[in-house]
Amino acid sequence: MITNDSKNILDLNLKKEQKILNFLDFQKQSIKFDIIKLQEAYKQIVQTKKFDDGGGISHFGAICLTRIPGDPESVKGQKARGLYWTKPDKSGKEFVRDISIDEAAYSEFIPDYENTYFKEVYDTLSSKYKLGRVRILLKEPRSTLSWHRDPEPRLHVPIITNPGCLMVIDNVAKHMPADGSVWVTNNTKYHNAFNGGEENRIHLVACVLDYKFN
Repeated sequence: MITNDSKNILDLNLKKEQKILNFLDFQKQSIKFDIIKLQEAYKQIVQTKKFDDGGGISHFGAICLTRIPGDPESVKGQKARGLYWTKPDKSGKEFVRDISIDEAAYSEFIPDYENTYFKEVYDTLSSKYKLGRVRILLKEPRSTLSWHRDPEPRLHVPIITNPGCLMVIDNVAKHMPADGSVWVTNNTKYHNAFNGGEENRIHLVACVLDYKFN
């Protein structure tokens, strides 16, 4: 027996054009790096460097590879996170979080990491894009980011991932594999990322200041 309520559910079938997922907010670039060297460089860094928790934020971890020249404080606490907007409750109202960052000022690759493969990666990327902060970001197992938007797009180079790691932009989800590929994502739209696996998700993430999405 089909009740009125179940009829309403059946009538909610999406139109054909609504079933086509739009992945234009995930744009794969023509650059590719050596994934083995990326993973080795990451292991090299974490032997001596701990992730910054952004001032006590749960499930957030960052190691900054660039800084404001000569300013070691520019990579700590809230400056490891940066400005974003979120809708945290049932009201749907937007709130601003954290502090504004002068991304263009982060022009110095931190000398401690110059003898790693990340220096070559940074030199290649900075020759093709205008970059702000460049960070190694950690997403712990079974954790997620808030639903939020950022001031600018992000460049991603996945280093360690698993099939349960997805990024969601405007309700479209995509997995970016750790194969040396470079992606630019439209973080100016509402999005989040989650790790549904049982190992850490590690991405190299850069703020991109000159990339335009149509």
